[in-house]
Amino acid sequence: MKLSIIIPAYDEENRIGKTLSAYYSFFLKLFNNNFEIIVIASNCSDKTPEIIKNFVKNKKQMKYKIIPGKTGKGGAIIEGFRIATGDLIGFADADNATDPAAFNNLIQKIGDYDGAIASRWVKGAKILTPQSFTRRVASRILNIMVRLLFQMNFNDTQCGAKLFKKEPLKNILPEIKSEDWTFDIDLLYNMQKRGSKIKEMPITWNERGGSKLNIKKTSLEMLFSITRLRLIHSPLKFIFK
Repeated sequence: MKLSIIIPAYDEENRIGKTLSAYYSFFLKLFNNNFEIIVIASNCSDKTPEIIKNFVKNKKQMKYKIIPGKTGKGGAIIEGFRIATGDLIGFADADNATDPAAFNNLIQKIGDYDGAIASRWVKGAKILTPQSFTRRVASRILNIMVRLLFQMNFNDTQCGAKLFKKEPLKNILPEIKSEDWTFDIDLLYNMQKRGSKIKEMPITWNERGGSKLNIKKTSLEMLFSITRLRLIHSPLKFIFK
């Protein structure tokens, strides 16, 4: 299997169908049977699971899992990692903010790197739906904290499109402690600790609307979660056992 793409979904009945259709048709033309799309729906209270089940029928390149209990985006993606069989394993958001062509750019450019991550904050990135001033400020404060606490020089750890080679990714799965918003940071931190080379690439990004993100609430949660994650990965981690 050449490629595995994981798409986590939580109450995405208005967007998941279009995203799956776009990704499936695009990669079917490129990879024929040599790819898989794994959809992980968790804690849904709408018709997302039903839409997924109907879409994957008679498509051998599609897999899915429905998790009835509450898990974060990170928990859903980790479950997808466990299922994935591709030599390249990545994930993308259910809202199609990173469309298939933009995701394919990660595949084409990963080269000798262990991972390629999309970035909205490097030269060459195209933001088709500009974020609000509040979200931009919150994003940059978060990035400063990540740089200071984790000694990582990425400009955008939170963009929802990332791709990794199978072996280095599978090796660090047991080390990931976070299933919430800090999952991406945890993943990249552990990859970096193992000496993996990660390439940050400009992305064409188009937020589709319908986001459930409450920026004020989420910003506070992120600040707490980042601090907690840093302590978990420090000599003080016994406090959180």
